[in-house]
Amino acid sequence: MLNTKSEETLAPVMSAYGRFPITLEKGKGSYVWNTEGTKYLDFTAGIAVLALGHVPDAVEAALKKQLGLLWHCSNLYHIGPQEKLAQMLTERTCCDQVFFCNSGAEANEGAIKLARRYAASVLNKPEGHIVTFNHSFHGRTLATMAATAQEKIQSGYGPVVPGFKYLPYNSENSVADIASDDQCIAVMLEMVQGEGGVIPADKTWVQQLSAICTEKGIPMIIDEVQTGMGRTGTLFAYEQYGIEPDILTAAKALGSGIPIGAFMAKKGISKLMTPGSHGSTFGGNPIATAAGVATIHAFEQQDVLAQCTSNAAYLRDKLTALKESYPKQLTAIRGLGLLIGVETKAPAIDLVNELREKHRVLILTAGKHVLRILPPLVTDETEIDAFIAAFDAVLKEL
Repeated sequence: MLNTKSEETLAPVMSAYGRFPITLEKGKGSYVWNTEGTKYLDFTAGIAVLALGHVPDAVEAALKKQLGLLWHCSNLYHIGPQEKLAQMLTERTCCDQVFFCNSGAEANEGAIKLARRYAASVLNKPEGHIVTFNHSFHGRTLATMAATAQEKIQSGYGPVVPGFKYLPYNSENSVADIASDDQCIAVMLEMVQGEGGVIPADKTWVQQLSAICTEKGIPMIIDEVQTGMGRTGTLFAYEQYGIEPDILTAAKALGSGIPIGAFMAKKGISKLMTPGSHGSTFGGNPIATAAGVATIHAFEQQDVLAQCTSNAAYLRDKLTALKESYPKQLTAIRGLGLLIGVETKAPAIDLVNELREKHRVLILTAGKHVLRILPPLVTDETEIDAFIAAFDAVLKEL
């Protein structure tokens, strides 16, 4: 039995993350400052969380008000901000009901549970499987890790939860496979595979998937944890594809940095969530849902979706010009809205480190040779120009 404390000197926080060597202390808008007062241009947005930038005024004001009222109560009681946020989401999506949780992984876990409940009670297929796609990312809980079709995510945690089948993304063969698969109980996908290399779904392919799901009477689950809340130029990316999900997940930017997640569904499925079928102690708490309400209000009052569309076009033009200037170093630019991937010849992490260390600019990777660029949706052209100038300098040094 491991009942003695190790004599080895370890950091008190587990080393589950590969951290960059800076400690951030303050943020506002598109900028953050470390503990030494150094200012960085943040084009990570907390991995697509800070759509309104760091500490947006409207959300800050709403949180201060809520902090003086009520922090937590059990979901055994009605919660005002929770019911308001649910109403706002159902009015702005194709879904009829919402369940609130605390993260994207929990939202996808709930969506998986709901699909399985539907399969058992409506489809009479309790042993069926959910189709997901190669290079997807749906979370790191045991079920969402199993849904994630990446061996590196699953390695060391076996046996993997059964009930999932992996098919190629953007492939017509996948459509044919699902059409002939009698044990398929749901299809789950991202509109843009973020962790998988910033790969947008092909519109025709998605519409074919949707048609097959409708024909077979099985739910289509759209994971919009990263693409949702305006990141692609519409509140949810599925709106650009001419389809409607049966189950929809969201998190990240929904609370402007306050932890919150949600899975939503149409009433034919959502009504299966009866008392006792699912739960969360902190899910939908007054603080998180007040942040969500304020976030949606700010989106509409500040016309954030229009800002995203304009900024995305401007940034894409600037990146295209860089690619033309450095054709041997930049091989592709792709994405949707302000979820942009730049494929590079050099290791992406080297470029990330150069931008951070020499130019005080923060971006991310999405694979060994893909940069992931995620500015706040409310960034401006001056900040985009500053990023492009820094990126140009790094490419020139190469």
